[in-house]
Amino acid sequence: MPLKKVICKGLVDRIGQKNSELQCKIEGHTYEKKMTLNTHEEGLKAITVFLLKPDTNIITRTEEISVVAHRVVHGGSQFGVPTIVNQKVLKTIEDLSSLAPLHNPANATGIKVASKIFKNATQIAVFDTAFHNTLPAQEYNYAIPKTLTEKHYLRAYGFHGTSHKYVSQKAITYLKKPKSKIISVHLGNGCSITAIKDGKSIAHSLGFGPSNGLIMGTRSGDIDQSVIFHLIKNLGFSAEKVNKMLQKESGLLGLTGFSDVRDILKASLNGNDDCSLALHMMTYRIKKYIGAYIAVLNGLDAIIFTAGIGENAKEVRAMVCEAMEVFGIEIDTAKNNTRSHEILEIQKDHCASKILVIPTNEELEIALQSYELMQKR
Repeated sequence: MPLKKVICKGLVDRIGQKNSELQCKIEGHTYEKKMTLNTHEEGLKAITVFLLKPDTNIITRTEEISVVAHRVVHGGSQFGVPTIVNQKVLKTIEDLSSLAPLHNPANATGIKVASKIFKNATQIAVFDTAFHNTLPAQEYNYAIPKTLTEKHYLRAYGFHGTSHKYVSQKAITYLKKPKSKIISVHLGNGCSITAIKDGKSIAHSLGFGPSNGLIMGTRSGDIDQSVIFHLIKNLGFSAEKVNKMLQKESGLLGLTGFSDVRDILKASLNGNDDCSLALHMMTYRIKKYIGAYIAVLNGLDAIIFTAGIGENAKEVRAMVCEAMEVFGIEIDTAKNNTRSHEILEIQKDHCASKILVIPTNEELEIALQSYELMQKR
């Protein structure tokens, strides 16, 4: 497809808090507005009001928008490709909310509100799980009774697929190596790691829901299930309370009181032992997955660091790659301290494996997939 221009880019942050903020960038100019936005519906309406302002010159009428694309976290086994949303599709997305309770309800709300505001637009859902449809059976199956897995679709689905797909394709083009062995490390408030062979996901850290694997901002990642049973049976926790704790009160937040790595890095430098331990736990977990995925891939051409932490926290990248020389992984400190909006190589010159920092662009990937879908109609 021809290269398209990004007219406007932005987000609404801290929905449900008093200090909600609408941020928008138009041709290099940044606009910010503080407001109170209690729901995702209020947030999308605030964005629409901003887009319609005469001085922004983005759109003059909502009828100008012909397609609205939505990132939907969980597509279950039902959705493996971008899908035009109708009432049946929307209901299925809502029914899948039990698998992604932090995300799918908000995704469904976004679709409903966008349908009301942009009445002439086709609504398209692009699913985070879709990229991982290539996971082999030995990766996505759980070792529990087969009657349960088949009847209730209990399997690993995988997430952050839009991001992993985008950065891995960028890496393959950069390396000029379609036949490649890549590990993509997506580190944001949510974290995941994927082994990608020849452009296809073959192993992934998240599973049935987006909660296991790596240590995240508020999610625990991998945990011995015996701990959960102990909390319920012996400590009086309800299943709902345990779920809330593991999803919203654990991870870096549970370890330190902070969910933002920037705060944790700062506190660690100031002698906070809890923050130092949390950083070591987080990066140690990533390191273990990298070792496992090198075995699964039977080699390694490149590691990709992406998303907010992966792209910006040089300290985290350095800790992950420390003492990995046996795999041909060594960070060059000077290169690691460099900033770039493009692909950045940060390995030492003699290393067999590339270490790449690649800014993710899920919005662009969603737009490209939606464009391709509309072209097929």
